[in-house]
Amino acid sequence: MSFLHFEEPMKLSEDNINRFCRLGKEVIHIEAEAIAALQPRIDSVFAQACQYLLECEGRIIVSGMGKSGHIGNKIAATLASTGSPAFFVHPGEASHGDLGMITNRDVILTISYSGEADEIIRILPIIKRLGIPLISMTGNPQSTIARTSTVNLNIQVEREACPLGLAPTSSTSAALAMGDALAIALLQVRGFTAEDFALAHPGGNLGRRLLLRISDVMHCDDEIPQVTPTTSISEALIEITRKRFGMTTVINEQKQLLGIFTDGDLRRTLDQGFDLVKTPIGEVMSKHPKSITPHSLAAEALRLMQLFKITSLVVIEHDNQIMGIVHLHDLLRAGVI
Repeated sequence: MSFLHFEEPMKLSEDNINRFCRLGKEVIHIEAEAIAALQPRIDSVFAQACQYLLECEGRIIVSGMGKSGHIGNKIAATLASTGSPAFFVHPGEASHGDLGMITNRDVILTISYSGEADEIIRILPIIKRLGIPLISMTGNPQSTIARTSTVNLNIQVEREACPLGLAPTSSTSAALAMGDALAIALLQVRGFTAEDFALAHPGGNLGRRLLLRISDVMHCDDEIPQVTPTTSISEALIEITRKRFGMTTVINEQKQLLGIFTDGDLRRTLDQGFDLVKTPIGEVMSKHPKSITPHSLAAEALRLMQLFKITSLVVIEHDNQIMGIVHLHDLLRAGVI
């Protein structure tokens, strides 16, 4: 039988640790400065770009070459997941057939730090012929792409974090931040909600937290532990043991919630010397239990359980009508946690 072998962490000298940390912090500082420099450029030109994107009746087509293309892919994904339908088209492929993806209802968003990317310049006449808005992000407002654009967003940076000034670092960070600014501004103006976001992200924990409702995980009907106010404590304990929620609801004839009795209530009852056989549960129950509606998100149940340090919630509908029970374990099984 073979086993995976994990090497011991490499041991670094104090000098190397200090050097790597200093260089890393310097990069973060330079890129943070580049992003901060964008603040004054969030102006009427930025607002105009947002308006074109907001009014787009088709799709937002994002395009860029090289590292700008990678950033463009991310911006397109962010736009699409926040309520602005978008996809990425590689400018090199565009002139070999992919221009067929673009319609006269779309808006183009191009990224080119130099503003002189040949692959983008080559397709500018076609974009102009379609008569659709062209929004560009460039580091040179006087470049060919910037001057040809309907709106140009200036993402110029003072310096790259790369000491050679060659590897796109600060410039790609600035482009990504500008793309995020567009996407989130549009999200808020559209009134895009957490539920809208979940519909675009149904898989994984995010989708479960934002889409799963209490009605999907609660226990109903005969699974609900329930007794009447005249039930003795000892009889209530039998119901608690049988249903295995560590509690029971107390209801009236109309199945309206009057209170609950939990393991914690039992300890307090024993401490106070109540007769378990003769005392009706209505005298010792907790009269104002935490509850939730079946239409609430399961994530809200988790929040309440964590806030009040409890493991179960009673599910009620209008007029305090009991509908079910949801337990922390149900949320665990559903992957909400």
